[in-house]
Amino acid sequence: QISQISEQQFQQLSNRDNNPFIRQSFLRALECSGVASEKGGWQPHHLVINDDDSLIVFMPLYIKSHSYGEYVFDWSWAEAYQRYGLTYYPKLVTAIPYTPSQGERLLVKAGYQKADLMPLIVTAIKTEAKRLGASSWHLLFPQNDELSLVEQQQLHTRLTCQFHWFNTEHWQTFDDFLGSFSAKKRKNVKQERRKVAQQGLTLRRIEGGDITPEQLEHFYHCYHLTYLQRGRQGYLNRAFFQQLIQEMSEQLMLVIAYEEMSSTPVAAALFLHDKTSLYGRYWGSKVDANSLHFEACYYQGIEYCLEKGLRHFDPGTQGEHKISRGFHPILTGSTHWLAESGFDDAIRDFVEEEARHVQQYAEQAREMLPFKE
Repeated sequence: QISQISEQQFQQLSNRDNNPFIRQSFLRALECSGVASEKGGWQPHHLVINDDDSLIVFMPLYIKSHSYGEYVFDWSWAEAYQRYGLTYYPKLVTAIPYTPSQGERLLVKAGYQKADLMPLIVTAIKTEAKRLGASSWHLLFPQNDELSLVEQQQLHTRLTCQFHWFNTEHWQTFDDFLGSFSAKKRKNVKQERRKVAQQGLTLRRIEGGDITPEQLEHFYHCYHLTYLQRGRQGYLNRAFFQQLIQEMSEQLMLVIAYEEMSSTPVAAALFLHDKTSLYGRYWGSKVDANSLHFEACYYQGIEYCLEKGLRHFDPGTQGEHKISRGFHPILTGSTHWLAESGFDDAIRDFVEEEARHVQQYAEQAREMLPFKE
């Protein structure tokens, strides 16, 4: 477990941009709250390498008994295993639980090179998978440089398409950003923002250190309620969010929507950020208000990036509706290895064919961007 590594040791590992999801505090909150646990199907089994008494490598690793909370869907692979009388679970997964955000998955101490260590790491994980009787190992949403290094170890790459915002023109204000849109698309965004105000709603951004327990409770109630409306419990619990506030509030930002006349909070969105990027992860609402989701989860996030000088905004996975609001299609990858050689060959063919379709889709999506020619 992550708590078995001292904070002093972990701080010696390089986290280039202080990405919040690979921080010890974030991973510890997942484990201490029970969200990442054997009972929850995310049993911590992290890979560490020590040189004498010094920690030089950390890679998050989990024993999975299901495929929930990964956002790289392999249910059909599990079904194929079952048809042939084989067991797909447990499997090993290197990922940030419930977080489909691209970022570092391998932390190393200064003086060590990822390229030198990667063959050792991949061999060690394959050996451990066989020892545990795990069917496979999946590395989800690594940075592109890490993805390239793992590809060299004969793992199969699977592509997905997400939609991210970039400050490509050094915009200073939201109006500057909208000025890059075609007239029709610019009008649509302005109409959406007006609709929120016309419904008597006002929004406020709150920095992490200023978030009160009452505001956090309001957010959690909205988050939990929104998942229940979809017919299931939210993946994350109250204890997880409370620990985030306690341990890494400096990387949190909360948007709350209020009914203007009564000052009653009715919706909320919780974001994380690092030195260069904003990450929009968690949202919920007590009301069904026209365009409120777009305002709270996208436009407020873009305004925050412009205000703080952040160049990149990852608003979460999926959602073609983001394209018309200025979010670019980007390709993210994951790598996969299956212990059964016959299935490993089949997966290679599958991901190669799938990649061609994903790349074609991304090209088509780029043509739908709202910017002027």
